[in-house]
This record gives sequence, structure tokens and C-alpha cells, in this order.
Amino acid sequence: MPEYGYFLSCEEFGPADLVEQARMAEQAGFTALWISDHYHPWNDAQGQSPFVWSVIGALSEAVSLPIETAVTCPTVRMHPAVVAQAAATSAVMTGGRFRLGVGSGEALNEHILGDAWPPAHVRLDMLEEAIQVMRRLFTGEEVNHAGTHYTVENARLYTVPDEPVPIDISGFGPKATSLASRVGDGYITMMPQEAMVEQFRKGGGGAKLVSGGTKVCYGLDREEAVRTVRKLWSNQLLPGEMGQVLPTPSHFEQLEPLITEEMVAENTVCGDDVDDHVTTLKAFADAGFDRIYVNQIGPDQRAFFDFYRTKVLPQLP
Repeated sequence: MPEYGYFLSCEEFGPADLVEQARMAEQAGFTALWISDHYHPWNDAQGQSPFVWSVIGALSEAVSLPIETAVTCPTVRMHPAVVAQAAATSAVMTGGRFRLGVGSGEALNEHILGDAWPPAHVRLDMLEEAIQVMRRLFTGEEVNHAGTHYTVENARLYTVPDEPVPIDISGFGPKATSLASRVGDGYITMMPQEAMVEQFRKGGGGAKLVSGGTKVCYGLDREEAVRTVRKLWSNQLLPGEMGQVLPTPSHFEQLEPLITEEMVAENTVCGDDVDDHVTTLKAFADAGFDRIYVNQIGPDQRAFFDFYRTKVLPQLP
């Protein structure tokens, strides 16, 4: 049976709000947490972007739920040796309840130091090498590495968990899914596509953890909820590679007129229809996902958790 978790949005909320949402999620019956790792929000209306590793430290004291980044890019903005230290410390602070979700990243977050933004196939190659480096560091042994993309010299993590941090790989296409099946401890994707889950499992993923997530906007006024989604998260409906290559929030804002309220209403669960919420999450369960995370868009968080605690979670398998 799948588990259901809550997806904390660092793009929309500051540290104190995120910690409070984690507490409410645990009280509502969610059994795990995802948290986004961004340097910028997708647009200025979202308005936040705290340093995820500081927030994870606070979460480790506030709740007992497993925590995973969804997802960290360990290739450009932060060297994999530094990400490995952050992940290892997070695992120690959570008593082994931390998983590191990784992906090939977006220019929005990763180009800030002036580095060139590589094409997709190079980013995947960098990600695979970064994972190799991090896994070696998780052993607590001294690591020296001279690879295609990274150099590590006399690096050793002294604070490490009893077991190496599991690394789950995000994939939205066949190449990234293939990488996840070859070298990941689990697979992350945001669409309930059974074909992608099957590719991961048959390609070498086997019975490893498959996690997915979706965004909703609970509210008593469905039309108002639709407007809230369009204002805050129209970026999630942009087609193609724009999400990976546009460099600033203002670029995403320039494209907001392309996303209509009708498009939002057709593609995002909005309002207080219990069946809509249940059906959306069951689609992930039917596609073979092990963990399914949901994020509430907008400020009405407490009402969302009350709604899921009393009406939605009790109907899920």
C-alpha cells in the first residue's frame, strides 16, 4: 500500500511557516515530507526561497517524519562534496530518516555563479558522476577523485549516519529514468505515468522506492482557487524545456499570459470536491507509486490539513 506525504514548498513559504506546516502535516496523518531545494522562486509572487539545509535542521527537531529533498541539484551551484556533507548531517540529525532526492537542475537556480548551463545530456553525465562522489563520501573514508567534471582531494566526512544516505533520482523522460534505474536507490517523478514506473522497475530499479508528487489548491471557492494557482504556479504548465533553461523569475513571469485559467482548471485539482482530490492521488497509487506527496498551493494551509485529515486521507488505500 502506498504512503502519503506532504510536499513543503520553499518557493512559497519562509522557514517558520514550513516548520509549522510540517507539524500540521504530521498531526493530519501524513507519513513523510518532501521539501523543495531552490535558490530562487519561480516568480516573485511566490516570494520566498530559504536555504533548505537550515530548514531541514529545524524540521528534524519539530517532527518525527522522514524527510527528503525534492529535489537537490548537486552539480553546479553546489559541489557534490558539499552536498554530501549537508545530506550526511541531515541524516544524522533525523536519526536516519533522510533521503537525498537529486536531479539535473534548472538554470533558474544553478547559473547564479556565472557557470555555463550545459545541455541535458551533459547535465545527466554530471549528475551520475556527482552521485558516485557522494556515495564514496558517505562511507566516511577519505576520498580522492579526478573525474570528467569534478575533482575531490583529501575529502572525508567525519559526521556520517550509520547507513549511507539513500539517493533517489528525479526523471521526467526516458534518459533520466534510465539513469535512475541504473544507479538510483529510488525514483522520483511528478506525473502518474505507469509506463515510466515500469521502465524504472524493468531497467534495474526492481522493488526500489518510487515516489511522486502533485499540487492542489483546496478552497471553498473553486474559481478563486483557480486564480490562486494561476498567480502562483502557472510555470508548472509551461511546455517543453522552458522550466530547465529560463534563468530568472522575471522570464517565467513574461510567459504567464500563455497560461489561462481554463488550462489551470483542467490540469490542477482546485476546490473542495473530495472525489477530485482522492482520484488524483489514487492515480499515482494505480500507476505503482510507493509514496505520494501532495502540496497545497496558497495561504490556506490549516484548512487544507483539516480537509485532508477528515475527508481525503481516510478514503485513500
